[in-house]
Amino acid sequence: LLRGKLDIAFLRQEPDIPALAYKLLRSEPLVVVMPSDHRLASRDAIAPQELAGERFLGMSETAPVLRAIITAYLRRSGVDLTPAHEVDYLSMAISLIASTRAVALLPVYALNFLPASVISRPLQGEVPTIDLVLGYHKTNTSPLLRLFLSKVDEMVERVSKKPGD
Repeated sequence: LLRGKLDIAFLRQEPDIPALAYKLLRSEPLVVVMPSDHRLASRDAIAPQELAGERFLGMSETAPVLRAIITAYLRRSGVDLTPAHEVDYLSMAISLIASTRAVALLPVYALNFLPASVISRPLQGEVPTIDLVLGYHKTNTSPLLRLFLSKVDEMVERVSKKPGD
C-alpha cells in the first residue's frame, strides 16, 4: 500500500502511518482458544482470571495491534500472564495450542481454521475486540479504488445480515 503496488488491502489498522486511510469493516471479539480436552473446555464462557496459571501464547511484534489489545485487556482484568511462546501468525498459534496444550486469545475468525483437537470459548464480561479494516493510500486516485470504496458499505451490510433478516 505504501509503495503503491496495491490499491487496497484487508488489514488491522496500524498506528502512526499517516499516509494510509482506513475504512472499518467489522469489529471482531477475541475468544479463548485451547485444546478440546483442556480443563476449561467444559465451560460455556471463561473469565480472564481463569487463565491465570495456564500456559499462555502471546502475540509477537509481527502482530502489534493484536498484541496491544490483549496486553491492555489482561491488565484491565488484573491478570498477569507471561507468554510461554510468542506467535507470529494464526497457523502457528493453532499448532502450538495443540502441541503444547497452551491457551491463547485470538480473533473470532480463527474459528474457521480450528481442527477438531482445538476449540474456543467466549470470554465473560467485557470482551476485547479487534477491528478489521480496508486500508488504502490517501493519495491514490485510482477510479477502481474510488468505485470499490463507494460500494463497500453496501457490501458489508449485505454480508452482515443474519439469515431471515
